Formats: sequence, structure tokens, C-alpha cells
Amino acid sequence: MSKGRLEAFSDGVIAILITIMVLELKVPQRADLVALRPVLPVFLSYVLSFVFLGIYWNNHHHLLQAIKQVDGRVLWANLHLLFWLSLIPFVTGWLGENQFAAWPVALYGTVLLLAAVAYFILTQALIALHGRDSVLATALGRDLKGKISVVIYLMAIPLAFVRSWLAGALYVLVAVLWLVPDRRIEKTLVR
Repeated sequence: MSKGRLEAFSDGVIAILITIMVLELKVPQRADLVALRPVLPVFLSYVLSFVFLGIYWNNHHHLLQAIKQVDGRVLWANLHLLFWLSLIPFVTGWLGENQFAAWPVALYGTVLLLAAVAYFILTQALIALHGRDSVLATALGRDLKGKISVVIYLMAIPLAFVRSWLAGALYVLVAVLWLVPDRRIEKTLVR
């Protein structure tokens, strides 16, 4: 079956998630810069989550450019990914409202970890459908960045209970790792 509906639905879900997050930002009642101080943790958690959702949207778009069709297994794998992404506004709000306390930081990392696992499952379902010699399989290769991200999340989650700020810094590290454009699929498609 065609990939168009899956792509449109996924784009819509991610756009809604970003909208939900921005609507959670509360406007201060005073007009001075000091009034922004209490909302700074909420804003920082929003920025980090916006970046993560943007990374997923961008990479999802590239994934779908490298394939021709989808099947039921891919549809379910995609829904699995969207489920974990749909929890990002909740954990983002909890993280910011509680000023990066241990449990919110750990749960935030858990959702990021499970989204990364779901993304991997989606890529594997797509490779199974299109073959190990497909453009997508060639482009993804060993997916070192994906594996490194999972390892960092696995380290950061328990670290949240020791040094929550350090766990948060590891999440930022993963985001920075993925902000550097991953051109594997683009390069493979140009060939």
C-alpha cells in the first residue's frame, strides 16, 4: 500500500504534539524580566523536546523518502513510535514544572529511550519489507548513532537519581548528536 497516508498522519501527529507543548507555556503576569525566571525550566524543557520532535520528524521524513510502500507491520511499528512521541508533552511538562527533579528527568529519559527503540523497530520493519539490499538498508548501515543514543539514555536514566542535571546534559548530548545532519539517506538517494 502507498506510504502517503502514513506520512501525512505522522506529520499531523507530530505537529499536534508541538502545538500541545507550546500551549502549556504560561505567560507571566508581570512585564519585567524577573517574571520570566519561574518559567525558565518549563521553557528549557520545551526547547529540548521541540528539538527532539523536530529530529524525529526530520528523520521520519527521510525514512519515508527511501521507501516505496508500507504494509500492516510498518503501520503498527509507526503507531508504536507515535505512541512514545505522544508522551513527550506530558514528560516535558512534568520535567519543567518540577525543575528537572530526579523522577521527571528519569521518566523523560525513559520516554526518549522507548521512542528510540520504537524508531529502530520501525526501521527494521521497513527493511524487512524492502529487503536487506534496499536503499534504506544501505543508507542506515549499522546505525551507530542510533545505538550510541540508546546507550546514552540507558546511562542517563539511573544517573537522574544521582545527578539529575548530568542526566539532562546527556539528553542534550543526544540531541546535539542528531542535530548534526544525518545525511546517510540523502547521500544514498542521490546515487
